[in-house]
Formats: sequence, C-alpha cells, structure tokens
Amino acid sequence: MTTAEATLPGVPSKYGAQELKKIISDNTIRAWIMVTAALLLLLLFRWVYETVLRDWLFKEPDVVEVVVTRAMLDVLAPPPSNTNEPPPPPPPTNTMMGASGPATRAGTPVAVPDALIAPDAKDFANIDELARASAKGGDGEDQGGFMDGAFDGGGQGLKVEKEEIPDPDDFVAYEVEPEIDYSGLQRSIIYPDMAKRNNIEGTVTVRVLVGKDGRPMKVQVLDGVNKLLDNEAIRAVQAATFTPAKQNGVPVAAWMAIPVVFKLK
Repeated sequence: MTTAEATLPGVPSKYGAQELKKIISDNTIRAWIMVTAALLLLLLFRWVYETVLRDWLFKEPDVVEVVVTRAMLDVLAPPPSNTNEPPPPPPPTNTMMGASGPATRAGTPVAVPDALIAPDAKDFANIDELARASAKGGDGEDQGGFMDGAFDGGGQGLKVEKEEIPDPDDFVAYEVEPEIDYSGLQRSIIYPDMAKRNNIEGTVTVRVLVGKDGRPMKVQVLDGVNKLLDNEAIRAVQAATFTPAKQNGVPVAAWMAIPVVFKLK
C-alpha cells in the first residue's frame, strides 16, 4: 500500500509523489505563460494608447490668434455730409462804400472875413456833398458815394455800435425769458449713423446766447455725452430760431440752457 492509499482509507488513489510533482510543475509553467501574456497585452495596450488613442481622444481644438484693435469714438472722423453746403456769398460790389468821397469837410459854418479865406476853400459845398462828406474829408475824387473809412469806427467817421455780448456768468435783467420751439428742435435732429451702430444715447445740455434778433450768437456744450451727439446738438441749435428775451418790451441778448435728447427707438 502506498502513502496516498494510507491517507484515504477505503478510496483508491492513482496519484503518487511523482504524479503530484509533475502536476505542480505543469501548473507553474502554465501560470508563468499566462502572466507573461497578460504583461505583454498590458504593454501593447499602453503603446497603442500613447501613440494613437491619447492624441485622438484628448485632441485640443485649433486656436486662432486674433488681434483686436480698439478705437475711441471721439477720434473717428465725422461721417460725410449728405447735404451740399451753399457757396459763400460773393464780396460786396457796392461802389458807394469804395468811393473816395468829396473833398468837402462836414462841420459847423463859422463866419470868416474874405481876406482870411484860403484860395482852395472858396468853393462852398452844397447840401448833397455835405450829406456824404465826413469830418476828415475826401481826396476830391467824388464818385457819388461816401468817403473811404466813413464807417470804419476810427473816431473820425460814423461809428456803428455793436451789440454787447454778455458772458455766461453775467447777470442779465429781463422780464420775458428767451424761448424756442423745443418739439421742432427735436424733429430737426439727425441721429449720427456711427452713434446708431454703437447704440449711443443720452441728453446733451447746450448753452446758447440768444441775440436781440432771435438768432443764436454763441453755442456751448454744458453737459455732453459723446462727440458725435455733441456736434449734432450744436448744429441743430445753431440752425434753430428763438424768441429773444425782453426787458421793458425791448429785446435783449440772454443765455439759456437747452436739453437735446438722443433716444433710439
């Protein structure tokens, strides 16, 4: 009886010591082959992942570098005007202002003895010549007009009084304030195309000096929004017609503030 048969009483055994050694040796070789094959498969998968799969699975999108240039609206050139401005008026051709005028001096007659009268002063001027002569007198080339410099305000000829222009901070007394057709002013607004495209809105407060004749003499931006809107507000106010301020029923020049609203519909 063998050792295997002794350990299992009543059960015959076909495995002895030699058979068990052979089984262990075969299983060891089989396990080594399986482990080696598994390692080779892992190495093959890693190589495939490093060379193919990683670039395909985690491919980054193409990046395009864009250069952005910023431009301020204040430095942009104004849009071209669609309206043709009228040419400037021609220079005055009135010969009355360019005439040399009579040599006669206008003044108060004084009685002088004939012996004291100079030879060149014995011809007296008539009423028409006295009406056109000034205190300086002309050079004798009488073309039927006034003497040169009669209206230059130099102290010798006739002086033309200029309308006094008050400063914005000066006090001007008036009973009736200057007025403007505000709705008509808003209708005359031409919204700048550049401001439309950039959705620029706001209220431009303009200060204007209204003259005695109702025309704007000076226009200033008191509270601006953007150069495009400020320039359009100035243009609209300069083209508007005002009712001047009055003091004791007499028109006077006065400043007033006007809000010009720019609103996109």
